[in-house]
Amino acid sequence: MRRTLAPLLLALGSLAAQAQTTPETIRYTGTTLSNVDYHHGQLRPAIGTHCRQVLRANREQPSAANGEGWTYNHAPMLAYWQGQFYYQYLSNPVGEHVPPGRTLLLTSKDGYTWTNPTVIFPPYKVPDGFTKPDQPGKVARNLEAVMHQRVGFYTSKKNRLLTLGYYGVALDAKDDPNDGQGIGRVVREVLPGGKFGPIYFLRHNKTWDQSKSAYPFYTKSKDKGFVAACEEILANPLMMQQMVEEQDRDDQLIPLRKEYKAFSYYHLPDGRVVGLWKHALTTISPDGGKTWPNPVIRAPHFVNSNAKIWGQRTSDGQYATVYNPSEFRWPLAVSTSQNGLDYTDLWLVHGEITPMRYGGNYKSYGPQYVRGIQEGDGVPPDKKMWVSYSVNKEDLWIASVPVPIRATATSHANEVFAQMPVGQELDQWNTYSLVQAPVEIGPLPDGSKGLVFKDSDRFDYGKAERVIPESKQLTAELSVVPAQNDHGLLQIEFQDAKGQPAVQLSFDSTGTLSYKAGARFKGVTKYQAGQQLDLKVTLDAPNRTCTVSVNGGKTSTFIFYAPVASFERVMLRTGPARHFPTPDTPADQAYDLPKAGESEKLAVFYVKSLRTSGAAVN
Repeated sequence: MRRTLAPLLLALGSLAAQAQTTPETIRYTGTTLSNVDYHHGQLRPAIGTHCRQVLRANREQPSAANGEGWTYNHAPMLAYWQGQFYYQYLSNPVGEHVPPGRTLLLTSKDGYTWTNPTVIFPPYKVPDGFTKPDQPGKVARNLEAVMHQRVGFYTSKKNRLLTLGYYGVALDAKDDPNDGQGIGRVVREVLPGGKFGPIYFLRHNKTWDQSKSAYPFYTKSKDKGFVAACEEILANPLMMQQMVEEQDRDDQLIPLRKEYKAFSYYHLPDGRVVGLWKHALTTISPDGGKTWPNPVIRAPHFVNSNAKIWGQRTSDGQYATVYNPSEFRWPLAVSTSQNGLDYTDLWLVHGEITPMRYGGNYKSYGPQYVRGIQEGDGVPPDKKMWVSYSVNKEDLWIASVPVPIRATATSHANEVFAQMPVGQELDQWNTYSLVQAPVEIGPLPDGSKGLVFKDSDRFDYGKAERVIPESKQLTAELSVVPAQNDHGLLQIEFQDAKGQPAVQLSFDSTGTLSYKAGARFKGVTKYQAGQQLDLKVTLDAPNRTCTVSVNGGKTSTFIFYAPVASFERVMLRTGPARHFPTPDTPADQAYDLPKAGESEKLAVFYVKSLRTSGAAVN
């Protein structure tokens, strides 16, 4: 007996000693994990999250609205200054690290309607003959730089907004522009009214010949306030820490000179700073980022791979981290914490992957490279958490997440949109809204207002979802007006907490409202363009039965096409569910999809109301 217990006691003693010496760090203490077989990870949605496509790439139909048709768009950054959002991003014609590269900026008053992008850092010519010390056999000829910054904005102590970029050099498609052997970091001031100050260099790489610089050094500016703002950046260890990848590896202005990637941070109430990097690496600084004495470790039980993780304090005084909780770049999820150290839950922000229309170098599937509004760069008046990210390194997105962040509904739906206060109609709804498939409150044919789906996107769909209290028996009543009956699709699904549907109704392109009965569909009724259909659907999860009546007429009874234990979501979507890519899909896509730049005939569906009721599950 003693021989059996002795090793166990020694092991427990060792663990106790290790626990006493392990530095304090952030950790995930929840039990929810993401299932990568599903784009949404089978995660509960963070209620009220609105995901909106800011820019949709289109090479065949280039315009000012889509950045002249360049199809590699990535690494967005956010700021909120003087009453509007500022959104910065990188762009290349086709793929990552393949020049020319440039940085663009959009603005929005409300986060929903955006200006066309403006080029703020244009392509930069690399002098012929340029070489890198560690690649002497490669020589630049007719080459332009690529941009690859990790921080895009800084608001000075005197409320001047600066935007930053970094010109790196990729001598070929597999070269790394963030190797400390590039050109340098540029900066310019963002001025009111859509104007910008001149471009200056803030810092050069030491291998760069400064006599060949196309822009002056910031100290040459005659604007003393601008110079002072630039020097604030250089004196700010948390700003400089975000530049470690691009700068010289021995730059003394960078506190932690390690090759950790994509630094983000937030302050704890006691003044300490939590640092976060890719792979969920983390540590804590006791002195505002000047030093990082504790070792950098992987945050215990956080699941995150080679994609950015964003952390911030939210407007309610709690904390959130937003990241891809898998070894892939999907889904995009949020975890919350009361104290900034212990993260207890995992909820969905963005759970869709549009098809990658354009292949390209290092383009990855999924919503990724998330960044919110950095401390000091403004707080939107709605107090929501706003985050920017790209999808497939192709289209640009933004999401607003209401605070406090929650995933459990406390009341059933009772939305008659025409009777609701302006701006509050979708507070309890999660939306997925695209440039060519917007989902928003708008006018109906009868002059009232409602939830409007417009879809001309050939490859994607719009979606709206209402989270409801968990119910084993559920009654749903909704009024829908299809604007056409010869094209388009609107699917209505009733799902459980993990997004598993049991019942699906479809307004299809044959003018039929149909019910999914296993692999086939059964007709419920025919409909006409412009006809209002008042649907009443009752669902019984234990018995797997559903009844459907239209406009108070005959009731049809059906069996669920998939079993669920209970219901927590009502979902409306203007296209069929998709399952590509999967975890087995090759990482790189070198081809473009056929007719990638084309649209479909516009289909419109109006939803006037949704009411649900049911017995809550204890």
